[in-house]
Amino acid sequence: MINNTNKVFVTLIIILFCIALYACKKDTKNGETIQKDNTPYQLVYGSFPAPNIATDNQLTQAGVLLGKMLFYEPLLSANNQMTCASCHNQAHAFDDTAQFSIGVRGLKGGRQAMAIFNMAWNTNNFFWDGRAELLRHQSTKPIQDPLEMNEKIENVIAKLSANTSYSNQFIRAFGSNEINELKISLALEQFMNTIVSYQSKYDDYLAGKVNLTPSEDRGRKLFFREYNQFIPDSSGADCAHCHGGFNFENDRFMNNGLDATFADAGRAKFTNKPQDEGTFKVVSLRNIALTAPYMHDGRFKTLLEVVEHYNSGLKNSATIDPALEQTRSTGLRLNNQDKLDLVAFLNTLTDYKLINNKEFSNPH
Repeated sequence: MINNTNKVFVTLIIILFCIALYACKKDTKNGETIQKDNTPYQLVYGSFPAPNIATDNQLTQAGVLLGKMLFYEPLLSANNQMTCASCHNQAHAFDDTAQFSIGVRGLKGGRQAMAIFNMAWNTNNFFWDGRAELLRHQSTKPIQDPLEMNEKIENVIAKLSANTSYSNQFIRAFGSNEINELKISLALEQFMNTIVSYQSKYDDYLAGKVNLTPSEDRGRKLFFREYNQFIPDSSGADCAHCHGGFNFENDRFMNNGLDATFADAGRAKFTNKPQDEGTFKVVSLRNIALTAPYMHDGRFKTLLEVVEHYNSGLKNSATIDPALEQTRSTGLRLNNQDKLDLVAFLNTLTDYKLINNKEFSNPH
């Protein structure tokens, strides 16, 4: 006779066996047993400081591949035609060349699409207004946005669940073929965290591999030199005040003097705080030559227009950044050659290896 202890033991064995059957699956096409693959993904980032990858979503080869599959998957949209890459094109540093992206219903988005790279170093939320705390929170919002992919998560889950390739890849990434919004968001977060831009001409210059042209080097000096109201000859463009560090941004939300009154409240739309009126996320200037048009509303078509805005076009408002406000009385006093040199330097921040790296390209 089987005693109670043995009954418990047998029951546990049966439960573990059932779990194993659920977690593993036979791929009838390839004849392999599919199971979870925890092989780490080796992130390469040159001389950058180590990123702070979430402890509950460490990068694995299986998770990153699943995220890349989803990033380029049209089944995430209501019409099965639009993908994340539709508005975040690798050739443009994962940005959109349209002022406002067109969604599946033919409607325009409310703000210019943001470039996706170096997300692993982002520390101040996501979207222009910072309404998503983590990249995983950001990743599924465009899917459900009526102006973008306009799809319901339950429909996405049904479509992906009917696809054997996705069922198998979810097992490899997460240990089971159950598909839900959290797993989709974690996989997309993993892939986007691997999109690293660190191989521009300027990076090679810092490493002593190349020289800058005279125009590029003069633009570099203007970029990093502070504005000086009282000594014009030693005054610079003071760009590094907002766009400093290895990633050319400052992890802040700022009002950069675009408007005196705000058609778009910016971060205040999310926080409801008066001090956030007209403030937007400060974006990286890496690959800026590839990501036109510029600003949250895409109002500027060229980098020269952007430079001229800071040179002479700042508008006063209650929340304008104080460092920018102090330049309004005189402007930056940049001449035409200064502006051209600044643009020449900004062009050295283009990472051509990023836009041609097949690690980030469509896997389908």
